[in-house]
Order: sequence, then structure tokens, then C-alpha cells
Amino acid sequence: MRYTRQELIDRVSAQMPARRWQHTLGVMHSAIELAERYGADPARAELAAIIHDVAKYWPVQRQSAVIAENGMNADLLNYDAPMWHSEVGAYVAEHEYGIEDREVIDAIRYHTSGREGMTLLDKVVCLADYIEPGRDFPGVELIREKARLSLEEGLVAGFDSTLRVLVERGQTIFPTTVLARNDLIRQLAQRESARQNKPVSEKKGG
Repeated sequence: MRYTRQELIDRVSAQMPARRWQHTLGVMHSAIELAERYGADPARAELAAIIHDVAKYWPVQRQSAVIAENGMNADLLNYDAPMWHSEVGAYVAEHEYGIEDREVIDAIRYHTSGREGMTLLDKVVCLADYIEPGRDFPGVELIREKARLSLEEGLVAGFDSTLRVLVERGQTIFPTTVLARNDLIRQLAQRESARQNKPVSEKKGG
């Protein structure tokens, strides 16, 4: 990494309005909290959170150029522009800030869309983005409640909220988000099945 934590904070915060930086601070706080609760690395979670919205306020022409000119996921350009900053942010993290940790880069890349087979760090950062203390939208309290039960339940509630809004607005849905949601539901079903099939002595703790 080319910069200290404080240098990264200074560089990232300079690229967004103050109110958006407050959101980022909230995501940093929530990412650390979730990481500590669910066994991820808090330092890596915070690092991804610091950078996750670095390109959010770049002009869309600049974002699309980064995607198109660097062999990135060009399919994103067929969907709404608010999706693009995640991919661009991952590029910035690696190529401008010198982040070499692939899981941190991917957590930035998928913090908006999710993906099938999300890593623990992916889940932490994505869910932190939904539930940080400054968030105030219909359904956020349900997402926070589910997040106290499991990362997967929190994320399913978050994706449900996003998909509901997109459907109501008649907007296109990025397929990766649907795949991510389906995969999380399968994980929850498998976990419940395993719990139900535990021997009686195990269920009682001995």
C-alpha cells in the first residue's frame, strides 16, 4: 500500500462532498463492528470501507472511460450509472493506492451488487454500506435487525430492499445481484438443514 491510513482518508475524503464522507465514516464504523462480530479482519474491513465510494462522485464519463479503457466489466455500462463506481473504486484501490490484497479489492468491487460466492469480507462491507448509522430509508431497521442475526440474513433483506425499489421504478436489475441473493438464500437453507439434522446430543450441547 502506497499510503498510510490517514493519507488514504485525506485522499478519499477530498473526492466527495462532506455529507458523503460522513456516510463513509459510518460504513467504516459498521464494517469494523460486523467484522468483529462475525470473524472477519477488522483492519481489512475498514480499509475496504475507506475506499469503497472513492469514485462515487466522479463524472460518469470519467467512470465509463476507466471501465472501457482498462478491460474491466464492460457489461456494467449497460446498467444504471450508480453501479459503476464500485468497479472504478476497485481499480483506483489497486492501481492508484497500491492495494495488493485481492479480497479488499473485491470487497470494494462488489459492495453495491454483491456476487455469487461472496467472501466473508465481501459480506461485511456490503452489509455495512446498507446499515451504517446515517442510513435512513424504508426498511433499514429490518436490515439492521437481520444483521444482528447473521450476515446472510442482513444481506438478503438489503438486496430485497434494493430490488423492490428498482422494480417499483421500472429500472433494470443487474443480474449479479439476483445471483448473489439466490446464493445467500441457498446458504441459509443449507445452514438450517444442517442445524435440523444435528444429533440430539449435539443440539443439547453434549
